[in-house]
Amino acid sequence: MTRLQGCGTALVTPMRLNGAVDFPALRALVEWQISEGIHFLVPCGSTGEAATMSPEERAEVVSAVVEVAHGRVKVVGGATSNDTRAAVAEAKRIAAAGADYILSATPYYNKPTPEGLYQHFGAIADAAGRPVILYNVPGRTSVNLDAATTLRLAERAGIAGVKEASGNLGQIMDIIRARPESFSVLSGDDAFALAVMACGGDGLISVVSNEVPAPMARLIDSALKGTFDVARSIHYRLLPLMNLNFIESNPIPVKAALHAMGRIEYGIRLPLVPLSEAKRPALLDTLREAGVASPLSPLP
Repeated sequence: MTRLQGCGTALVTPMRLNGAVDFPALRALVEWQISEGIHFLVPCGSTGEAATMSPEERAEVVSAVVEVAHGRVKVVGGATSNDTRAAVAEAKRIAAAGADYILSATPYYNKPTPEGLYQHFGAIADAAGRPVILYNVPGRTSVNLDAATTLRLAERAGIAGVKEASGNLGQIMDIIRARPESFSVLSGDDAFALAVMACGGDGLISVVSNEVPAPMARLIDSALKGTFDVARSIHYRLLPLMNLNFIESNPIPVKAALHAMGRIEYGIRLPLVPLSEAKRPALLDTLREAGVASPLSPLP
């Protein structure tokens, strides 16, 4: 199996002001991402507000992304639950919607043991019918998928890689050092992507590429080719925007940015709320500094 490599966008889910999914905006966003050279797309993750969408909505969003992508790029559909039975059902649903891969995060709130994590992801891999990308994001789930458990899972059929957002570079290096040849290691943090690539990683699942897909695709392409002077230049130019995307909970800032860019309405679902007014000037200034075309629309 060829490793999944490149820069994938953790897509926002465009919503109207009433909270309904805006499918025309979603389709336009996907088409723009592909035209900008992004390598793969990741709908219905945390950036996509999957936690506040119904199972039917998530399947419909993934299906729309698959339809527009039309085989030009791979689609990695999110399927996460802290109930293993529900996660298995969701993975089957997202696979049936046409996703090429399943992305599944560690169960939140339960705080399973390493053995529990192994059995949870094993059950998903056995049932999904698609390669599974593990997602380690302890800042959201309060449980860390450690290197030993990740490597144990990497030996299982059906488990193709990990999106690593632990912020622990030592742990990530331990995984890269001992992984099977077919197992992808993807950064789950924009600001860590350059370091992960320098250590031998395969790419990034990115938030900032919602706003600047072409530069982020070039950053990862350059790193994969070993031209780290180019990758480093792009990284430092975009680092302020990477950081600003997390001045409030993701995807609040990135949705504000895409609205300012004229690509989506600024619909977002509770318990998330729009970006606080005091932080809006910094967002617009940072977008301009990153080279996003002006004029930018005012935020509502």
